[in-house]
Amino acid sequence: MDNITILLEAPVITLDLVLNGLLIGALFALAAYGMALVWGVMNIINIAQGEFVMLGGYVAIVMGVAGIHPLFAVPVAAAFMYVIGWALFHLVIFRVVDRDIFISILATFGISIVLQQLMNTLFGGNVQVADAGLGTALLMGGMVTLAKIKLLAFALATVLAVALVIFLRRSRLGQAIRATAQNARAARVLGIDTDRVYAATYGLNAALCGACGALVAMAYTIHPYIGLPYTIRSFMIVVVAGLGNLAGVIAAGLGLGAAENIAGFVLGTQYQLAFVFLLLVVVLVWRNWRLARRRQYLK
Repeated sequence: MDNITILLEAPVITLDLVLNGLLIGALFALAAYGMALVWGVMNIINIAQGEFVMLGGYVAIVMGVAGIHPLFAVPVAAAFMYVIGWALFHLVIFRVVDRDIFISILATFGISIVLQQLMNTLFGGNVQVADAGLGTALLMGGMVTLAKIKLLAFALATVLAVALVIFLRRSRLGQAIRATAQNARAARVLGIDTDRVYAATYGLNAALCGACGALVAMAYTIHPYIGLPYTIRSFMIVVVAGLGNLAGVIAAGLGLGAAENIAGFVLGTQYQLAFVFLLLVVVLVWRNWRLARRRQYLK
């Protein structure tokens, strides 16, 4: 209650929490859009989404250790993760396309465990940060502080989202992805190689996660075993926004970031992740209630 009183009596603190929440929310939205893409096109819920984000973050760490500024890791991580995603599709994912969605959940859960152990073995179990060295922006006489790397991450996430939309609308592969998402059988009849589309879609999702991970490594922290919260957040955002709804994904991602930041201040940072999981339960119950009402209307 004391922290709620502080928020009510000092709106500038609330503003600081909301602004910082919106900045991390943009990264949540970027990872979620990749999940929505795979879910919509391939009917696969990718439980390894968070591990893809972490793996992209370790690309930034490795480049930083090698003396290369971590900002250059954003395109490198995207390209690296595209290859990883493409390879994982041909090794595992192609076996579960068009199968029951529960099988895809088990398969990608297995991938997530393997990636966690691999990252822990290669990079250790410590929390790591790729220092971008950009400093902090002070607003309103220093009452609101925004790390410049978070502002830059927000801008880059926005640019990547716009670039993805243009790619899906203008390029032939993007149009093939959209056609496959609408009706895979009809797309095959029209001569679209849907296996190639599926591989590209999964690789594209991994690339988005890789770029997101490089930004997370600079703006926040990464660890081999904190990928799951990013998966949960992505899943929740997609459930709220719906498949194929980019504007909804962005709005839900920004809202989640702000809500999570305020909850962390009110409840304490140790309960911030618990708030995310509780919110997921609330969202699923709400979604099920809406679907039940819709089924009653149809009857």
